[in-house]
Amino acid sequence: DILPKLQPFLTLGERLGSFESQLYEGALTEVVVEYRGEVAELNVAPITIALLKGLLTPILTQIVNYVNAPIIAKERGINVKESKVSEVEDFTSLITLKVKSGTKIGIVSGTLYNKRDPRIVQIDEFPIEAVPEGYMLILYNNDKPGVIGNIGTILGKNNINIARMQFGRVTQGGKAISVVGIDSPVSPSLLEEIKKLPNVLSVRQIKI
Repeated sequence: DILPKLQPFLTLGERLGSFESQLYEGALTEVVVEYRGEVAELNVAPITIALLKGLLTPILTQIVNYVNAPIIAKERGINVKESKVSEVEDFTSLITLKVKSGTKIGIVSGTLYNKRDPRIVQIDEFPIEAVPEGYMLILYNNDKPGVIGNIGTILGKNNINIARMQFGRVTQGGKAISVVGIDSPVSPSLLEEIKKLPNVLSVRQIKI
């Protein structure tokens, strides 16, 4: 009875871990996982392990699974912390992953839509609604006109089809984030071209 409830959260946890591992630069020293709402009532230990599996897989050549993920994290000196909070605003369940390296902190939060579909709802300080699957471009950019058009144009010229686009910002005209789901991967040279577009601050390609 518990596994059907838990399974979608295992998927969400692994995808959040994989996403943040590929977005974040720097050797991890600490991983903090916060469970809010209904998910906090479950046994969250397997979800944390799924998260660690997602975090470690992109950065290691060895196979990471549910058995060895916590062991590898310990061997690499990664301090893992969990917390549970019963209250949550706006969502029935929310999982927030914070990764630390020195003074640098990366944050990603996710939830389930319809109790089964993973969604990313926060990246660092930016609220967003993104589907964590397939190939994704994550762009930090200035919130200025033309950025999205330029990205669409350059991808179109290179026969890269856009599956979905989501945007997040805190204040108008400040920094923003763009999450672009694409049907095929972008080459390193095209990634460099995108980085040079006006008002693009950084870009990373992620594969979930």
